Amino acid sequence: MIESRFGESTPWSLGVEEELMLVDAETFELVPAVSEILRRADGLALPGELKTELFACVVELATDVSPTADEALRKVTALRRAASTVAAGLGVGLLAAGAHPLARPEEQEIVPEPRYREMVEYAGLTARRQGVNGLHVHVGMPSAAACMHALEGVLPWLPVVLALSANSPFLAGAETGFASNRAIVLAELPRSGAPPHFPSYADWERHVERLAALGLPRDYTALWWDVRPHPRLGTLEIRIADQPTALELTGALVSLLQALCVAVLEQPPPDLIPGARGIYQQNRWAAARFGLRAELIDVRAERRAPASELARELLELVAPVSERLGSAALLRLDPDRSEAERQLEAGVEEASRDLVRRSLASV
Repeated sequence: MIESRFGESTPWSLGVEEELMLVDAETFELVPAVSEILRRADGLALPGELKTELFACVVELATDVSPTADEALRKVTALRRAASTVAAGLGVGLLAAGAHPLARPEEQEIVPEPRYREMVEYAGLTARRQGVNGLHVHVGMPSAAACMHALEGVLPWLPVVLALSANSPFLAGAETGFASNRAIVLAELPRSGAPPHFPSYADWERHVERLAALGLPRDYTALWWDVRPHPRLGTLEIRIADQPTALELTGALVSLLQALCVAVLEQPPPDLIPGARGIYQQNRWAAARFGLRAELIDVRAERRAPASELARELLELVAPVSERLGSAALLRLDPDRSEAERQLEAGVEEASRDLVRRSLASV
């Protein structure tokens, strides 16, 4: 049996993880400085922790559990501030975005930890291409059954969340034609995209234990789906969003995803629609390609609709819940414009400078 802690924290409590790039403060080129930053940050009193990720030029910020979105944003802000202060002592800055506009991921140094070496050995060049960064939001669930209910309820909305958060239009110095190139790069990994449908938590648990017994993967945290149960934390982990640059957008997305989980749990569990996972994959690709200009399939009404229109509907759906949760003031999302568009307007050569400046603009 997998260790489970559902119901042990306050329902809808939050944990937030950001993945930030480390860059030379003058040239904005990636710097493999995470080990030294973690060494210098050791012993600091922080509302969470700084951690490694696959690449040595990335630091992960992981907050402690927060009962509200406001508190989660305060903790993220404090972690960005602390990481920035430590990094500055090394001549290093922080760059928050879904991908570095100019760097080639395959050329970056891998963190020398066994889990990352094993990943690269198994996935090869696909793993070395994963120089992309996301915002992961954990929402505390009152039970395992509620977690699976919430997963199925939020899943159809995740391409809309991807379009709202799109922030990786460049890769290796080229305009990719995708608002979120990160979503496309992640899809190269095994066990990515939408999870299979599981009628119950017990079915999910049996699936994970079967894979673990075969050693592929050994642990459910290597199921790189866009959304997944995280029983050891007692949460539903939503992983679809590109890493925001502006802290205000991190707060808005955290508020949105918390309220969305509550909203779908106040409705009956959704019926399984034949072909729904195929529609999800189509919508995910379209949102990655065109962002808020994408035409998405709305399975509720058997129609095609612009992602911007569905974003407005999503904001209307969660608005009453966010009011009850006290997070409505954070929910400032523009359904017509994502950060990817700002990067494109800056251009590939100037985007890095703008991203570094805005990553700490409100810290």
